[in-house]
Amino acid sequence: MNQSIGVMEFMSIARGIEATDKMLKAAQTEVLKTSTTCPGKYLTIISGYTESVKSSMKAGAACGGEFVVDTLELHNVHPQVIPAIAQTELPETFSSIGVMEFYSSTSGIMAADRAVKAAAVNLVEIRLGYAVGGKGVVLLTGDLEAVKTAVKAGAQDADLRLQVSVIARPEKSLLQALL
Repeated sequence: MNQSIGVMEFMSIARGIEATDKMLKAAQTEVLKTSTTCPGKYLTIISGYTESVKSSMKAGAACGGEFVVDTLELHNVHPQVIPAIAQTELPETFSSIGVMEFYSSTSGIMAADRAVKAAAVNLVEIRLGYAVGGKGVVLLTGDLEAVKTAVKAGAQDADLRLQVSVIARPEKSLLQALL
């Protein structure tokens, strides 16, 4: 299956909701996330086959018009990316932790896909916009060298990168607080 995701961010909540409806009616896609984000924007993430995502994104852009702030179409997405966005799966074990922080949600998603394709790591979560000031934050885990490789690959040439960190052997209480 050629799994793809489409991301569209709007500067109008009302137009974002309307455009999301148009996206879903345009082609057979599934909503991974649709919600308000900080500071007063609206974010929609869909998934499906490549051609369906392309059609939905075209319909969303047409409806969103000048209210579209950012878009992303990511084709052949790594299988860990969708569960990390939807926050449906957690790794069973944690070793080192990598954190990548970006000024935009779309940059975070692209970096997460790039990172998990570069090294044997597990995505923990991709936080998008809400309660993080509109930023994208990626948390991943694995052995120290794999985490370093993944973070380097994910942050390389990334638009709007803010900061990255690699934490070897994090304290248990930190892990519990993050989850």
